[in-house]
Amino acid sequence: MPIYVYRAVTDNGTIIRNRVEDINRNSLIKKLKRNNITPISIVQVSNRIISKPKQRQKRNISDVSDIIGGTDLNEYINTSKRNEPKSLLKKLGINITTRITTRDIVIFTQDLYLLKKANFNNIHALSTIIETTENEQLREIIKDILAGVEAGENMYTTMEYYSEVFPYLYINMIRVGELSGSLTKSLEEAVQYLDENEKFNKKIRGILVPNALMLVAIVAMLIIGVIVIVPLIQNLFKSMGSDRQLPAITLWFAGVVDVLMAYWYIPVIIIVGIVAAIIAYINTPKGKYNFDYFKYTMPLFGKLIFSLDFLRFSKAMLLNLNNGIRIQDSLETSKNVIKNSVLRSIIESSINDIIIGQSWVEAFEKSNLASPMIIEMLNIGMRTDLKEMMGKLLEYLQTDIDNTIAKIMKVLPEIVYLIVGIALIFVVIVVLVPCIQVYMGGWLFSAAGV
Repeated sequence: MPIYVYRAVTDNGTIIRNRVEDINRNSLIKKLKRNNITPISIVQVSNRIISKPKQRQKRNISDVSDIIGGTDLNEYINTSKRNEPKSLLKKLGINITTRITTRDIVIFTQDLYLLKKANFNNIHALSTIIETTENEQLREIIKDILAGVEAGENMYTTMEYYSEVFPYLYINMIRVGELSGSLTKSLEEAVQYLDENEKFNKKIRGILVPNALMLVAIVAMLIIGVIVIVPLIQNLFKSMGSDRQLPAITLWFAGVVDVLMAYWYIPVIIIVGIVAAIIAYINTPKGKYNFDYFKYTMPLFGKLIFSLDFLRFSKAMLLNLNNGIRIQDSLETSKNVIKNSVLRSIIESSINDIIIGQSWVEAFEKSNLASPMIIEMLNIGMRTDLKEMMGKLLEYLQTDIDNTIAKIMKVLPEIVYLIVGIALIFVVIVVLVPCIQVYMGGWLFSAAGV
């Protein structure tokens, strides 16, 4: 029988954890409830069944693809993965468990969004998705989420136990949606967040990875040239009796490489010590705050990082405001979508300002991180219609982010090319110039005494 590890809470509030065997997950849930134990999470850790029979379609459970075909929601989703040709292993019926990718999470979120849009409740929606999820690891996690929902928990509560699968911001977007009663809207924004984040990461990787590999190859060429080629040229000059000397920069760099090879452990110890000290400092409250502040003020990427965080915060605020939640409670709930301690502290200061009767916008203005345009729009929203102005603010932030990304995509390649170019010039001076001297043969005259 399958073996499960569960976490549960008793009537007196005690959290318990146990490892048991049971027929299936639902059977275990019923047994726990009969004993007045409310399950928090249930994870299947192993299965003693050697062969698993083919799954049958559950009654009253529709296939997600059927629901997609019968709705007009295709504009919200990207169904490219469903149209991909099956691999040879899938055609042969061989199923190999793979890691959970970002695309798997996107597909899960898209399906859940569609079903919620079609007025499915959470239990029915998750049960339907389980039947169509191909990734076995993700399927087991969704089963655990379903078990939590059946036990009366919110979905985000179980997702928090799988923080290595679901991004922090993703979990808190779901949290805001569930607590504000706008889960469908949160799911739509979560899909957009995952897609946009993946596209941006692909652009950055497309620029950095090829050039980083090129830089590594150039450095390797430089070191190998100094270790192998330069000594050969020196020995050639000496054996032929030439008084010709290698370029001074070549001799200097060869000496540096020799010292590093002889005492390699010293720079390694220094680098490891510096990295360990930085990590230890960042793990302190003050260090974490300063590091988070550096993220917002760093060259090139600082403005983008702050704008993205503020955009997520603004979306969460608008969700809460649209559901009739007052500003103070909206701020309290919305701060959970932010991981950066600097912005969280600003939001907490805003909440305190409301308590003492001041404007909650003042804390953002004093931070000097939000642009004057953002502050002015928030102030106007407080005097007129905050919900309407927050909607316009989201449009402005999205446009500003797009412009910032466009600037980064234009400047970043130039910076990378500059670094690679400098390294290449150094290779030419240090390694290729001596090789050209040998090829030109001018050193033979000095060897012949001419």
